[in-house]
Amino acid sequence: MTDPRLMISVSGIRGRVGFGLNPEVFARYAAAFGAWAISRGTARAVVLGRDSRITGPLFHQVARSALEAVGADVIDLGITTTPTLQMAVEHHHAAGGLGITASHNPIEWNALKFIGPDGLFLSAAAGAEMRALVDDVPYATWDKLGVTRFDGDAVARHLDAVLALPMIDVPAIRARKFRVAYDACRGAGGIVIPRLLDLLGCEVESIELEADGRFPRPPEPIAENLGPLCALVKSARADIGFATDPDVDRLALVDETGRAIGEDYTLALAARVVLKHARGPVVTNLSTSLVVDDQVTALGATVLRAPVGEVNVAMAMRAAGAVVGGEGNGGVILPDLHLGRDAPLGVALLLQMLVDAGEPLSAVVARYPRYTIIKDKLDRPATPLDAVYAALRAAFPDAEADTQDGLRLGWPGRWVHIRPSGTEHIVRVIAEAATAGEARALVERARDLLAQLAH
Repeated sequence: MTDPRLMISVSGIRGRVGFGLNPEVFARYAAAFGAWAISRGTARAVVLGRDSRITGPLFHQVARSALEAVGADVIDLGITTTPTLQMAVEHHHAAGGLGITASHNPIEWNALKFIGPDGLFLSAAAGAEMRALVDDVPYATWDKLGVTRFDGDAVARHLDAVLALPMIDVPAIRARKFRVAYDACRGAGGIVIPRLLDLLGCEVESIELEADGRFPRPPEPIAENLGPLCALVKSARADIGFATDPDVDRLALVDETGRAIGEDYTLALAARVVLKHARGPVVTNLSTSLVVDDQVTALGATVLRAPVGEVNVAMAMRAAGAVVGGEGNGGVILPDLHLGRDAPLGVALLLQMLVDAGEPLSAVVARYPRYTIIKDKLDRPATPLDAVYAALRAAFPDAEADTQDGLRLGWPGRWVHIRPSGTEHIVRVIAEAATAGEARALVERARDLLAQLAH
């Protein structure tokens, strides 16, 4: 039976260590994934990697043993990034990949991320199929146990693939000799991003590079957590500042004035570079800022929306033949590289954007409208959410409605998104508009209707 303290979503299984998540739980889920993965085809290899968290070494040993115990041959990357792990699954034609990372969660958390043989996170259906094995894991007999080998080249392959992209003009970037400030927050980025920046000829000032998981600040790279990076950009007179989360699939930006511009701009500005070289739609999730639409439509392309969650965006990209996509949390996905959020890719694309623009980051951002996003949450009402959505649609008859993931109501220049959380018994309410007052008014109207229907 699943411990209610564990969070289960399209991103995997996560929890606080010692409060629902322990070595026994970790072993059962790792073993169930390994058994599920190798049962689906001829491949018996599972790629394993972790971020820098303090509990990572312990759970790494547990997961490796559990995978071997069900007959999986482990390809161990050690400390690595989530996108590097996803690409290694494809490179090795593995049965799947297992990432030990709680992404941007606080220090007391850890998690397992499950990756299919296509390098994507498991769909909801595949995840349910895998979890059905947790309470009855088919362990291997003594003569069919798996073995482990190590792959120390995965990061180099990843960076080589990024730099080989035709839209990345490496000589032009190197010629600019950008001054870059970087905050790794003691995550796995410390072993990857400085290496990439050096290959791109940048002069780098870095903080918190030690990959020991002792996060000096909240690890989510949102604007309010980037004070030290903003100060570093100013003191180093940097052209741009980069921050990554612990598993390096999200990238946040600070402009040359020392202002954190918001993680939605990472995808918006990266898309500018891609759309100069390829034509096609751009896919992002329903809660991503309109800054993406402004940049993309200015270049004659279309934005398509998908449910929240990396795998949902990736699958929608594949179905639509999108040339680029991602999420407003700083995640950029380029199908020509792989269908996963990738911060090293984002770094290269943003430096290329600065080369193409020929002006500072602040000037590029200033030419487009600014928005304010308000995020709220409240207890899930006893009333079925379909009734809540119907009441909201009736209250806003002039809005364009999208029901892929809860309900998103949109107007020119503003929107509100109401959706049930996949990990908590709450409803999330997110709104965006030109001013904080307008965005707050949308949130409050939705809250009022939800409160009325809860009684």
